[in-house]
Amino acid sequence: MTDPIASPTNPRIKAVVRLRDRTERDATGRFVVEGYRELTRASDAGIRIETLLVCPDLYLGENEPALADRIRATGTEVLEVSAAAFRKASYRDRPEGLLAVAERFATGLDRIPLTGIPLLLVAEGIEKPGNLGTMLRTADAAGATGVIVADPTTDPFNPNVVRASLGTLFTVPLAIASSAVVITHLRASGVRLLAATPAGPVAHFAADMTGPVALVIGSEQYGLTAVWLEAADQAVVIPMPGSVDSLNAAMAAGILLFEAVRQRAAAAHS
Repeated sequence: MTDPIASPTNPRIKAVVRLRDRTERDATGRFVVEGYRELTRASDAGIRIETLLVCPDLYLGENEPALADRIRATGTEVLEVSAAAFRKASYRDRPEGLLAVAERFATGLDRIPLTGIPLLLVAEGIEKPGNLGTMLRTADAAGATGVIVADPTTDPFNPNVVRASLGTLFTVPLAIASSAVVITHLRASGVRLLAATPAGPVAHFAADMTGPVALVIGSEQYGLTAVWLEAADQAVVIPMPGSVDSLNAAMAAGILLFEAVRQRAAAAHS
């Protein structure tokens, strides 16, 4: 390991900070992964980590050195930095002393396995990184086959997506494509499209989710576009007896995913 980087204005630190900008991520094909859990999942998934910044003074536990050694063993450059320099590079209020620059991975639809009885989450035009990250985390918890981001507004490689997903960006197969391409692909694969909309005529729990299905959630502000509503095999609504007429997009995704989990478990034991 080279001498520690002390200054927050060091060019290596500035290069990491620039990756907060989507334009820089797109231009370099790199993104930032920060935190012990996130980096553990990235390492387990074989994500190519180019550079790892470490600050032992900011470690929260005793397992960080072993993770850093494991990542170093793959050929990753490991740089020790001062607390001040690390805080400059970090996008967190309470940094944990581990931050990496990684290569973006492929996000083609061929990453999503469609054999067996796939359970997919499709997110159209999601705007908030926190919502997309939470959707990935929820999809992982539900054992979903994959997540497809259609017509993306927010960048799935945004550091706040990585953070909100707790690193499940690396554990759930992720694909990115236009809505038209996604619809054609799923139809050709025999996957039913189940669209969530406040105007849906059927309650979500009354829809059959035991077969190959894609649960489709729209943007936070506008919901699903006409492209998806017209393409859907079925439109469903999440009943809301209260005064509001819509839910947070990530919460709606969770309700649908775990209804599918419930139905499939019941079918397996019937």
